[in-house]
Amino acid sequence: MSKIIEFINVTKTYTSGEHTLNALDNVSFELEKGSVVVVLGPSGAGKSTLLNLLGGLDSPTSGRIVVNGRDISDLSRNELSDYRASTVGFVFQFYNLIQTLTVRENVELVKEITPNAVDPIDMLERVGLKDHKNNFPGELSGGEQQRVSIARALAKNPEIILCDEPTGALDSETGAMVLNTLQELAVNNGKTVVIVTHNQNIAKMADTVIRVKNGRIKSFENNDVTLSAFDIEW
Repeated sequence: MSKIIEFINVTKTYTSGEHTLNALDNVSFELEKGSVVVVLGPSGAGKSTLLNLLGGLDSPTSGRIVVNGRDISDLSRNELSDYRASTVGFVFQFYNLIQTLTVRENVELVKEITPNAVDPIDMLERVGLKDHKNNFPGELSGGEQQRVSIARALAKNPEIILCDEPTGALDSETGAMVLNTLQELAVNNGKTVVIVTHNQNIAKMADTVIRVKNGRIKSFENNDVTLSAFDIEW
């Protein structure tokens, strides 16, 4: 596998009055293309800040973030918007689907923000929901709605999929189905999947586990053997 993401001495500082907080403090690591990466840590550890920086939702105070050889650290607001549209797909804990649109229409929305959008029906078929294309989100289970959100992220044809607690609102069986979908995307389609979670068990399906605490990398581990999402004990 080849390197796709590199954080180089990245610090993100927030200031409120006389107080400053290093949400990330001199963080460095490299991630490989086509891998499943799990970022673990308690609330306030810096997990979401890391995800926001990688997703182009924010910029570092200092340091460099290189994605596919491109330094995104100093991009303008418009350039970051283009980066988000072309390179990354987002999957959140809550599905953020528009309830008045059908499943197909929710996925088709991606065409409004990226010129590289792929066929929404193909994406729904990939996550096993082609037969539900004309349903509304309210007619689906939580796991099905989360898979629609994955299909929507995939419709951008991104290289990187960023997931913020993607199973946090799901039961264990449904969560395993969603994680299996993400795992297959890495193994079969070369997508780099980054999952932020507090669930230690999810780390067992990861190629790489990054543990963060107080804005710093506590440990960086490459797993020799990874479990299927269905083999995780919840």
